[in-house]
Amino acid sequence: MKFMLIMRATDAAVEAYQDIPFEQIIEAMGKYNESMMKAGVLLAGEGLTDASEGFVVDFSAEQPLVTDGPYGETKELFNGFWIIEVSTREEAAQWASRAPLGPGAFLEVRRVTEMDDFPADNEWIQKEEGWREEQAQRTQR
Repeated sequence: MKFMLIMRATDAAVEAYQDIPFEQIIEAMGKYNESMMKAGVLLAGEGLTDASEGFVVDFSAEQPLVTDGPYGETKELFNGFWIIEVSTREEAAQWASRAPLGPGAFLEVRRVTEMDDFPADNEWIQKEEGWREEQAQRTQR
């Protein structure tokens, strides 16, 4: 099973991280990532730039509205993610619990849907499978 570990933090937690030497943060994250790679569970993981560099597309109106960040009253920020592949939900929770995060930070852990979660006889699901196979072949070249 694949799980996405979505790194979130409050504004206060993000500010507190600014007081920690960047090298210390990179070392802690590097060690965590390395442990997941050695265990063979890490499929992907990335950090994100500051929210002020992002934007939101709001679909509430007939025409989608694009608004630049920062986003006003943020209660939590999405700061990065990992995608891991493990045998059980409990194993995903164990890996998530080891993340080098501090007070005000937390991980939302969600199972990533797989092709088996959808009806195999659906035209768009069949097309999606074909697209994924094509993409896999391109990346192998």
